[in-house]
This record gives sequence, structure tokens and C-alpha cells, in this order.
Amino acid sequence: MQLDSTKQNKGTRKDISKSMMRAIFGFVEIAILSITYYVGWRHGYASALFPDYLVRGKYVLMGVYALVLWVLFHNTEGFMYGNLRKFELSLAQWIALFVANIITYFQLCLIANAMVTPVPMAIITAVNLLLAFLMVCLSSAVFHKFYQPHNMIMVFGTENALSIKFKMDTRQDKYRIKKLISAKEDIDTICKEILNYDAVILNDIRAEVRNDILKFCYENSCPVYAVPKISDVIIRSAEDIQLFDTPIILIRGTGLSRAQRFVKRIFDIFLSGLGLLLTWPILLIIAIAIKLEDGGPVFYRQRRATRNYQEFDILKFRSMIVNAEKMGEVIPATGKDPRITKVGRVIRAIRVDELPQLINILKGDMSVVGPRPERLEHVRKYAEDVPEFGYRLKVKGGLTGYAQVYGKYNTSPYDKIRLDLMYIQHYSIWLDIKIILITLRILFQKESTEGFDVAEENERRKEELLKEIHHENEEE
Repeated sequence: MQLDSTKQNKGTRKDISKSMMRAIFGFVEIAILSITYYVGWRHGYASALFPDYLVRGKYVLMGVYALVLWVLFHNTEGFMYGNLRKFELSLAQWIALFVANIITYFQLCLIANAMVTPVPMAIITAVNLLLAFLMVCLSSAVFHKFYQPHNMIMVFGTENALSIKFKMDTRQDKYRIKKLISAKEDIDTICKEILNYDAVILNDIRAEVRNDILKFCYENSCPVYAVPKISDVIIRSAEDIQLFDTPIILIRGTGLSRAQRFVKRIFDIFLSGLGLLLTWPILLIIAIAIKLEDGGPVFYRQRRATRNYQEFDILKFRSMIVNAEKMGEVIPATGKDPRITKVGRVIRAIRVDELPQLINILKGDMSVVGPRPERLEHVRKYAEDVPEFGYRLKVKGGLTGYAQVYGKYNTSPYDKIRLDLMYIQHYSIWLDIKIILITLRILFQKESTEGFDVAEENERRKEELLKEIHHENEEE
């Protein structure tokens, strides 16, 4: 069973043209921002400070600025035109611009061998922020006009697999799941249905059935969105062995190598030391405020598990009354929780209650980036429900991590494992830098703190959807 040649190539051409359009937008935006920087530099700073850069040297300055912007845009996902929402994409680019312009300001100070005035650079930053926002609006309008969302069919194996539909329903501008079909149906029936849609999503399907569908879709050039199993995540990072005429892959399963752990530790010491140096006035003010409010301890300590199940006391600024847990069952804390102090509401709102964990990082208990260290009782509970939960303890716990930037407050334990394993299996120092930069963007996004009320609503929707699917099957 095959598609006609027109439909067979439609998805491929669409993906290529999307990539090309992103490349064009990226090139144009970097060029505009670099020219703006040059104009601001040329007219904002005294020529006597940069005599060697007034002729051909200006191209060096523009080229370096463009390169820094490209690296930072890439690592903050600032080139994801058409993928991220306008607010998310704007945040990504603004963070990249702030970091790039801070770096560039100190670069100019080094060239001039003096602390030059930051006013022109501040004006350049303001103009570039506005230009970036306009480019984001333009790109969003273009992608919305010329690229219609996929009409998709979802093949699901279990009831839990339906949760991905509700997540994708939040992005109707990109994905529209029009049909749901159980993997228990006859494979020929499933393949026949697939031919009627632009793309297919596979979730929680038995390996043999998934393989048949994947081969069919590959043969017919039908785009497939597959939710990976834990074994898939592990295999994706395997090494190729090219010694025989039979392909072999090597899966080490050791977490990070000694060299990687050494580099990561140096990185952690540098960042945590720098963070404490820059934020000590804030830490001091918060500590005094907490002490003055009720006279209780400044820090809240809690036992957590990190690499190889080692236990440590994680530090937070105390945001609740003393012995808050004795008041009743521990619940997800919200702004309405009566246990939260006045100071606690403020530090939670501005997300500085976890700053003391820089001390944990400096001591070596944690890393800046890694799977979020869980409470001991949660580790035991999750391990009972999902035996693979311990896989994420092959590295130190982190202040931020892959699951924190791509997950949500109510992300399931199984999804946390998949996200954290993707980080562990693909670790690099550049990935750490990228996660740190994206974390800055996530801090301003409401979606990242989505609570359990959404999970309960999705459970209700899932039950209704199952009834609807069952009713349709009975009619057929």
C-alpha cells in the first residue's frame, strides 16, 4: 500500500521549506541586529577610543557580534520561528541579546583599555529588543499564513497514552489530532487510516506493532511523531562500532565519564562561586527578612537523593512557618497556602527561594544542571511505580535540568525519566549552557508552573475521550 507521488513528497517539501524559511529569517535578523550595533557603536562612542577599527576593523566588530548572537540565539532556541509562541520566542531572543550585549560591552572596554560609557550600548540594546520583537511578529505572521498545521492521526496503545493528545491540543497552531485509533486494531486497518492524514503520532505501542507502522510510514514518506520509550532514549545515544560487516552499537550505561564529571565539577564550582559573589547582597537581605518576621531559622533543610542514591540536605530559604509539615498532609504549595509566610510569598513569587542551593553546588552535593533531586520518600514511591526511576540517579541532582525546562510542575515520573535520560545520554558542557540559558526564559513562562489541577482536568477529559472512542467502535 503506497501513497501517490504527489502526497508522498508533500510532507518532505513542507519540512524543507520550513527549515529554509527559518534560515532566511535567522540570517536577516542577525544581519539587521549587527548593522544596528555597528551604527550605535559608530555614532555612540568616540572615534579616538577605537582608531584601528574605523576602516576594515569595523567588519571584525560586526562579525564577532554576529557570531556571538548566532551562538546565543541557537542555545536559547531563538531561531525556532514558527515553533515557539511569540512570547516564548521573544523571551529567548531578548535573553540572548542581553547576554550578547553585556559580553560586547566588556569587549569594547578591553579594546579601548578603559571602562567606556554603557549608555550607547544600552540604547543599542533597547533598539535591538524592539527590532527582535518586530521580527518575531513578522515571522509568526508568515508561518501562520503559509504553513497550516498538520492534520494527524494518533495510534495509541494504552489509556495513559492519550495524555499526549491534550498536550498537543494546546498547540492547535501546529498540530491537530483529528483521529484516534487503538493499536489493537488490525494493522491493515491502521495503515489504511494513516493514508488519510498528513502525519501520524505513535505512543505507548508494542514494539512489533510500532515497527510495522514505522516501516509502512517510512516506505510512504509519511511523517511520524513517535513518543520514545526509555529503551529508545538509551539506544539513541549508543556508539557505532565499525569493525565488522554487521552494524553494532555500544551502550555503556555508566552515566558520565570521569573526564566529563571533572569538567562538569569545574564548571559547577565556577558558576556557583560567581553566583554567590553576585547575589550575596540579595541572600543577606532575604536572610534578615526571614529572621525578623518570626525569628525562625533562615534555611529549610530537606533530605534528598543524588548520584548513586547518596543522601544530602538540600538548602532553601524558609518560606513557610516553622514545622509547617506537621499542620497536615504536604500539598503542592500555592499562594493561598496559609503555611506560607509573608516573606515566603515574595521570595517564591520572584523565584529566589532556591538560591541557597548554590552552596550545595559549591560543596559538591549538587550540580548546576542535572535531574532535580527528589525527596527520599518520593524516590521510593516512584521506584515502585516505575522501576527505571533510579536511572536518573547516575548523575548528581541539579538546580535546573532538562525536565525542568521542557517539563512542567505536574510532569509524570515516567516522563521525567525520559527527559532526564535524554540529558544524561546526550550530556555535553554546551548542553548545560543551553539549559541554563533556556531556564532564564522558563522563569517568565506561566506554563512551566502548571499545577496538578490541570492534570486532574486532563484525567476527566481522558475518561470522556475513552467513552467517545468506545461509542464510535460500537457504531462501526
